[in-house]
Amino acid sequence: QVQLVQSGGGLVQPGGSLRLSCAASGFPFNQYNMFWYRYRPTSEKERELVASITMTGGRAEYLDSVKGRFTISRDNAKNMLYLQMDNLEPEDTGIYYCRTAYYAGAASWGPGTQVTVSS
Repeated sequence: QVQLVQSGGGLVQPGGSLRLSCAASGFPFNQYNMFWYRYRPTSEKERELVASITMTGGRAEYLDSVKGRFTISRDNAKNMLYLQMDNLEPEDTGIYYCRTAYYAGAASWGPGTQVTVSS
């Protein structure tokens, strides 16, 4: 069955860095685009797309507010997805989810990990 296991996250001061990881299994990882979403309590959106990466890793796209600060990457040999977050801002606080384009219902989403940016 499809599993997305997230790690990373936590509490960091403004300007700090965090790295999120997402370990995928149960589907052909290297054949599907992958995504990072976030839910922010202060946002009107239920979840917003933060970053996406193509199956080969050759192309990535970002939410305007994180461009230049966040980097999405993947290791297809290890079935791993990453989100490097630098120069974090309090507005980045939220729950971050990885998602696969492979359809598996709710299992297409990771369980979420809390990121809190605060001094």
